[in-house]
Amino acid sequence: MNVASHIPIKTRREVESMRAAGRHVAEILLELREITRAGVTTGEIDARARQLIDQRGVVSSFLGYAPRGLPAFPAVICISVNEEIVHGIPGERELRDGDIVTLDFGVEAEGFHGDSAVTIPIGEVDPAALELIEATRASLYCGVEAMRPGNRLSDIGNRVQQHAEKPGYSVVRDFVGHGIGRQLHEPPQIPNYGSPGRGPRLLSGMVFAIEPMVNVGGPDVRMLDDDWTAVTDDGSLSAHFEHTILVTDNGPEILTQVDGSH
Repeated sequence: MNVASHIPIKTRREVESMRAAGRHVAEILLELREITRAGVTTGEIDARARQLIDQRGVVSSFLGYAPRGLPAFPAVICISVNEEIVHGIPGERELRDGDIVTLDFGVEAEGFHGDSAVTIPIGEVDPAALELIEATRASLYCGVEAMRPGNRLSDIGNRVQQHAEKPGYSVVRDFVGHGIGRQLHEPPQIPNYGSPGRGPRLLSGMVFAIEPMVNVGGPDVRMLDDDWTAVTDDGSLSAHFEHTILVTDNGPEILTQVDGSH
């Protein structure tokens, strides 16, 4: 069986719609980063994201999302702070100097989804936290660089893992990257670790959301009682970066990037 045949290949028209969705995501994230500072609550950031979604006439990819029998996600953005890895639910938590905060955001436009995440420092943070953020961001781009026709699917996660683990960090195993298009999550799953040279060959027109989550401590995850928020089991800091990327004959094209983006 040809596994690659189960990975959707986007047409030119579909790619144009995905570029539109990605541009909306990137531009909204830039605006949200401007208000993400000490004294602001995570709920206020979600409220602003809702306003921007409405102004642009797009649809949240996250609001009401309920996979695997989980309760519906109640916000349009995931906001994860410090030891929170992913899927943090916005609310009354007030950001403080020294925090690191991940904004994970997606919208649907013209029938297609875009998905991106960025971890940012709040005020003066510990230099070790800045190093984690930079290593995680760089590991994403190592994975992106592997998204070239002819490479194997596992080359992406291998590149991420090699870069992230070199300074002694750990890569989260419980959450993975994914295909994306008409659905927020499409085949295939893309772990941020593994041996190179395995899986189907990459073809022009494939679109993936690559999203390394990297911890200062161990890779183990613990779920909070809200059934959504994942935290590091040992309480160590975690960072998370994500882009939606198109495989092309001329190399990877990041669809969720505009001037000023991560």
